[in-house]
Amino acid sequence: MFSHARTFAASMGLGFALLAGSLAPARAAPVDDGLIKVKSAYSVAETVTRLRKDIADKGIMFLQEVDQAKLAGDAGIKIRPSTLLVFGNPPLGTQFLSSNPYSGLDWPVRLLVLQDQAGDVWAVYTDFAWIARRHQITDREQQFAMASSVVQSITSAVRAP
Repeated sequence: MFSHARTFAASMGLGFALLAGSLAPARAAPVDDGLIKVKSAYSVAETVTRLRKDIADKGIMFLQEVDQAKLAGDAGIKIRPSTLLVFGNPPLGTQFLSSNPYSGLDWPVRLLVLQDQAGDVWAVYTDFAWIARRHQITDREQQFAMASSVVQSITSAVRAP
């Protein structure tokens, strides 16, 4: 069954890649995917260690570390190193939920550390202004600015010069 699922997923991925490739030249403007990508000066493991330390030093609640490469490997799929960190500050983050409960899809904060095909390591997160637009939250500008400031500070612990 897993073999069929992998074959289906691979064929769907190829189909979407071909479709996206055929549509790409027709786009007038780049897609706003809401991603902020910070190039790290360190390996994936060292980046994760430094980020976790900075999160702890700031007194922010750390919730989970998901080694996506290990999960993929356990499923018989090889991917480049990829680790998802989940953390947050409930007094700040739940204010977004009180404005629009669907924003819970983007809270708590998720920070993805991954190695790309060139071997570069990135810390990637969703832009908080993009989250505000996505959930049509217009009454929490100060809180979104604070969240942006905090995650920028956390990722500065690994930023490549």
